[in-house]
Amino acid sequence: MNWEQVEGKWKQMKGSVKQQWGELTDNDIDVIAGQKDKLVGKIQERYGITKEHAEEQVKQWSTRNSGVEQDQRKAS
Repeated sequence: MNWEQVEGKWKQMKGSVKQQWGELTDNDIDVIAGQKDKLVGKIQERYGITKEHAEEQVKQWSTRNSGVEQDQRKAS
């Protein structure tokens, strides 16, 4: 899933983000608003990890959710 899609579907993606990174607050998620750089920054801040590690987590999350998105389209 590309980040334009994430931004466009942010309301639907919030639950998945919250499930993946439970330390993020609802306010954090609202501020992020689907912006990759903000998501990476908040993950770094909340979990005390490097930018590279946070970026890798986001990449893996995005890849997993891309498959879910494709499955949902096939089912429609």
